[in-house]
Amino acid sequence: MKAKEVREKKSEELKTILQEKRIELCQLRFDIKANQVQNHQQLKTVKRDIARIETILKESKEQ
Repeated sequence: MKAKEVREKKSEELKTILQEKRIELCQLRFDIKANQVQNHQQLKTVKRDIARIETILKESKEQ
């Protein structure tokens, strides 16, 4: 998810996406430990998406 896409969404929508991403991150961690994930790059991508969303939410609160 690109930063431009994130900025176009409303804060309520971002909060639900953030929850989904955190659940996905947790599931990925379990899958990696169980050797069920072939692509470890997904973990990095999900972490970055979470960071982007949190940054955008923080910026919108400051305004």
